[in-house]
Order: sequence, then C-alpha cells, then structure tokens
Amino acid sequence: MTTHHTCHVEPEHQRVRLDKFLVLALAHLTRSRVQQLLASGQVTLAGKVVTDAARKVKPGEAYHLTEPDVVPMTLMPEAIPLSIVYEDAHLLVIDKPAGLTVHPAPGHYQGTLVHALLAHCGASLSGIGGVARPGIVHRIDKDTSGLLVVAKSDAAHQHLSAQLKARTLSRRYTAFVWGGLKTPSGRIDAPIARHPTKRKEMAVVKTGRAALTHYQTLARYGAKGITVASQLDCALETGRTHQIRVHFAHLGHALIGDPVYGQRATTRLQRLSTQNIQLPEEVREMLASFPRQALHARELTLIHPVTHENMTFSSPLPEDLSMLERNLATVR
Repeated sequence: MTTHHTCHVEPEHQRVRLDKFLVLALAHLTRSRVQQLLASGQVTLAGKVVTDAARKVKPGEAYHLTEPDVVPMTLMPEAIPLSIVYEDAHLLVIDKPAGLTVHPAPGHYQGTLVHALLAHCGASLSGIGGVARPGIVHRIDKDTSGLLVVAKSDAAHQHLSAQLKARTLSRRYTAFVWGGLKTPSGRIDAPIARHPTKRKEMAVVKTGRAALTHYQTLARYGAKGITVASQLDCALETGRTHQIRVHFAHLGHALIGDPVYGQRATTRLQRLSTQNIQLPEEVREMLASFPRQALHARELTLIHPVTHENMTFSSPLPEDLSMLERNLATVR
C-alpha cells in the first residue's frame, strides 16, 4: 500500500540538505532510500517535483513524499535457541537475551528473533504484523534484555496491538543509571523525536511525540554522601524508540554502559576520583567496560486476546546485570 507523507520544515532545519531533512523527518527511511525516491520523482514542493537531494530547505516549506510499496524480503527460518516463558496457540512470551536483534533491518538481515520465530512456529506466522516483522507486537533494543510478546494469529496481533495503544499492555524495566536522581520517584514527561542532526539517535525535542516514563529508585550505591549509581524500576506509559535511555540521559543520569547516550565511563570515574571516592578495583573495571546499556525488561502484563485473562510474566536479572548489582552493593 502506497504511503504519503507531508514534512514541514522547522526553523532548526534552516539550510539543511533536502535528503538529510527527509531522513530526519521520516526516521524509518535511510538516506539512500530517500535519494532513490527523490530521483524517481516521488517528492514534491507546492505541487512541483523536486529531485535535487542537495537542495537547502527553508522554514515554512512543506515537502510531500510518496512512498511506494517495497518488494518484500524473503526471510529464511534459523534454528536460534529461544527462552520461552509462555506459549499457547495464540501467543508467545519470549525472554530475549542482550545482543539479539528483534527484526531484520539494515545491517541485521540474518540471525534475528524473527528468524528464530519462523523456525519455531513455521509458516503460521506468515503475514502477521508485516513481512519483515511477523508476529512482533512491540520491540526492545538489541542490547536490552528481557520480555516481549509475540502474536501467533492476526486476531491476537490486532488485540495485543490495541492493548499496547490503550496502555493495558504494560511493561516494567530495571535500569542501572549513573548517579542519584533528586527525587527517589517521579514521572518524566519529555517529548522524543529523531535527533535534529544525529540521524541514528533520538532526543528530547519540544516538537517530538509525547513520551512518559515513571520511575522509582530501588537502591542507591555510593559513599561519603555521594551516589555513584542507582537501580531504578521504570514503567513506560508510552513506547518511543530508546525512551528510557533518552529520558535518563536528558536528566544527566544516563544508563551505565550506554554506548550512544551515555557520557564516557572514564570521564565519570575521573570525576568520582576528584570527589575522593575510591571504588573497589573490580567495581571500577566493570563500570569502565560494561558492554551494553544496563536495562532489562523485567515484567510484562497483558490481557490474553482469547481468554481475556489478566496475565503477568516476570524475568530475573540476567547474569551480567546481577553481577553489576552485586559489585555496586560493595560500594560503601
């Protein structure tokens, strides 16, 4: 099905290249795809076709982009082990390990959760949720571990997607962040959109989509009145890309190990040294080299799409986060 988009140029995009602006406005498109669409006459301004990718945009302009159907990719099942928390004829609940990409995307056309699901479920997933995302109701980042639900029928997919939209499908996360928040619990209400200049990143942007995160401090780790790190319980009211990571980075408390939104660990550790906080060597080494964002999708609550039973699933911290927790607990 052909999709039509209208992209309005805001003041912060003054004199940005047209192809770059369209990628910022339409986060699901790559720059090469935008350039293809421009070259094929799929972008117009005031009814006139625009093909110059290097054209500088101006505030107040509105570009119209027509996105034709792409040829569906062919996905081959792969026998990748799955940690299945629950399964019946209608849905699956998976405990995803860190490092496993959920669905195919540029750079990850093999070895994804979708390939594993096709091997596990066979042809029954065909057509559910789109060719590249069969059965996927919601996603979590490649390097985030934890729970997600997969639909095994169109009816279940529609029901679960509606729950996600109505916020009756809820998700709770455990996060380990640098420092300690001013209030032990609270609500972060900060809109999120594609970063205005860094295409692969999200950011808090005034004109972004509403994003709400609730948090509660479960533990503080520190010494001499200074909090080195905190363990948080986070509940999502919305599901924006990288929401928890962006929100806490915006507050100055990025997730430990976050390679995109976190300040360099060495910089934070040097700052602690200037505050005369001497961490145990094992803790210092772990904080300096933690290989992923310290985030785990711990709990998932949903209404069964057929039986209408309220169901809650939980996942313990994986070994890397359990070890981080144990090491941080030694800081005194």
